Amino acid sequence: MKIAISGKGGVGKSTVCALMCEAFVEAGKNVLAIDSDPSPHLGRLLGFDTAELRPIAEMSELLMERSERNGLFYNLNPRVDDLPEKFMLKRGAALRLMVLGAVQKGGAGCACAENAVLRNLLSILLLSPDDIIIMDMEAGVEHLGRATIQGIDHLLIVIQSYRGSIDTAIKIVRMAKEIGIRHISAIANGIKDKDSQEDISYIQRGSGLDILCSLPESDAIRRAEREEKRLYAEAPSCIKDIIRGAIRKIKLKGLSTED
Repeated sequence: MKIAISGKGGVGKSTVCALMCEAFVEAGKNVLAIDSDPSPHLGRLLGFDTAELRPIAEMSELLMERSERNGLFYNLNPRVDDLPEKFMLKRGAALRLMVLGAVQKGGAGCACAENAVLRNLLSILLLSPDDIIIMDMEAGVEHLGRATIQGIDHLLIVIQSYRGSIDTAIKIVRMAKEIGIRHISAIANGIKDKDSQEDISYIQRGSGLDILCSLPESDAIRRAEREEKRLYAEAPSCIKDIIRGAIRKIKLKGLSTED
């Protein structure tokens, strides 16, 4: 199963992604985590050594070499099949991490050639037949415009209870459907106990999405992130239970033959 996690910036995509990766590993699955956020920090949340977490997108010499860029011309199908073996990180036997990042340039500079390398690399990673693949996507909708996640089974949108987050989710859903993604659902994040039902109803009405679960605000999660600790090890048992329940629902959706 291949799951992409998307949403507006700051809604907790990487937090949800880290918790979900760990829950799948706990359930005995092999997991490949892919961080394609322009400011990647999924590896830190998963407990990887931060000294090793250099994104492929920041390896400018490698990207230029593989893209064979020459002025305005570059290779549309660069060779990348050897890169996973060179740059994939491992934690234990069941969890692997590929930190792609995203090429961004200030001003009007074109990053087309470098993005061709990342796009090809992502396509190869998505072909892995033996892993649960969970992708932490860049915030917003740009990745959908590039159709970089066409090969996924399930798009999971993290939403918080405010208008900007819901508006972004609506755009994500529209563009996802345009590129043929059929299974789309949401996680409501940062829900306060006293406003829980009101917030969840607001998200559901505004987005029109199936809400897999709602995650409460958590001082323990916030503290673990601030202290650069592995999130899942510090997460309260109630949050782990919620994530396990969401995974069961996603697996059922993935096995469905319905459109």
